[in-house]
Amino acid sequence: MCPKSLFVGAFTFIALSASAADRLKVLIIDGQNNHKWDITTPVLVNALDSSGAFTTEVSTTPAKGSPAEAWKDWHPDFAQYSAVVSNYNGEPWPEAVRLAFDAYMKNGGGFVSVHAADNSFPEWKEYNQMIGVGGWGKRNEESGPWLYVKDGKLFRDTSKGNGGAHGQQHEFVVEIQNTEHPITRGLPPRWLHAKDELYSRLRGPAENIEILATAKSDLTSENEPNLMVLSYGKGRVFHTTLGHADYSMLDRGFYETFQRGTEWVATGDTKATGDVPVDFPTAEKVSVVLLDGHPKQSAPAPKK
Repeated sequence: MCPKSLFVGAFTFIALSASAADRLKVLIIDGQNNHKWDITTPVLVNALDSSGAFTTEVSTTPAKGSPAEAWKDWHPDFAQYSAVVSNYNGEPWPEAVRLAFDAYMKNGGGFVSVHAADNSFPEWKEYNQMIGVGGWGKRNEESGPWLYVKDGKLFRDTSKGNGGAHGQQHEFVVEIQNTEHPITRGLPPRWLHAKDELYSRLRGPAENIEILATAKSDLTSENEPNLMVLSYGKGRVFHTTLGHADYSMLDRGFYETFQRGTEWVATGDTKATGDVPVDFPTAEKVSVVLLDGHPKQSAPAPKK
């Protein structure tokens, strides 16, 4: 098990129980997003590298509106990585890249979808099967049911309606629905998450999906899924709707579940990242990760 620290220095290793050769190699994809990927990707890198279980690389796509020629040189070799993390929400990837990623997953790859990555690619059938549910991009009842949890039971609402919504950013309580899964095992049953967008009314094919945690939506009053796992071919997927901004990611609950989720998609377990840190949030108090040297994005002021 890797020890966890109360304070994390930027891009430094706090836990070094695994040798460099033993660390899981992870690729983070960014480059386009309706969120500030240039600010949040460094947080994702630190969240993984500070655990001592991973070594990360970042692949940045061409900017939005780039000519087709610019995309020809962007073709990640997914097979080199134990897991791929998407911090991307933008233009469709080239067909060759989509086919390569689909093959990677069907052959046993690991994928982590972070926040707005589930807004991506509404027309890409295989991607929507990977993430289970998503929002926006003209998703609606034809995309699949709206998932929510009530009294511990999963509901699939097939009524008409758009997919994807959220209210004003705020702190909210995350409630564990499956306490036995390696990603959530040992975590408090309820913990307060930092200011974030609470996604609701997500829709999709929702095949081979398991809801690990939810939060009660200020819009729907339903327990909306925010931590999910799925199988796709021989591959594993961890889908977190948390992480709108750096102040949302710089939350010990986000760090811990992101670390565990990434290890789980890569190995099927959380042996390296499974210890619950002493500063994990409680149901009443958020726990903020202090990342030295990070250009913090200020949280928005409440609307009057």
